[in-house]
Amino acid sequence: MDADLQVLGRAVKQAQYRQHRALDSALSEVGTTLAQWDALRAVSRRPGASARELAAVTFQSEQAFGALVGRLAAQGLVKRTPGHGRRVEHHLTPAGEQTLAAGHRVSDKVLEECFSPLPSADRATLLGLLRQLNGEGPDQLDLQNA
Repeated sequence: MDADLQVLGRAVKQAQYRQHRALDSALSEVGTTLAQWDALRAVSRRPGASARELAAVTFQSEQAFGALVGRLAAQGLVKRTPGHGRRVEHHLTPAGEQTLAAGHRVSDKVLEECFSPLPSADRATLLGLLRQLNGEGPDQLDLQNA
């Protein structure tokens, strides 16, 4: 019997929502939010990237990402420098690297708890199925959007 697609879609959304709420709450303990930490993670993985590139990998509009990175720059976590033409490049500052590292420690704990109901083999199966659904190869490791 096929799964009801609306029920399936809602279950995926519910798991994502639960994970995001837990991450956002825990990240506040290290002085950041999920959106800010995700932006720091994207800048770390793509040093020198433009706001357009970073907006795409963080699932934000260019305008929303621009406002977010402006706040991160004001906090001294991101440095923006002129690039070729009108391009503005983004890099983490030492304070940004520290915040990112603290966020990684928090994220590891939260995600371990979120996925604890699943044995390791089921986690691997779920990852493979989600990669297939997202059009990625089974062996593709996509750290850009992780």
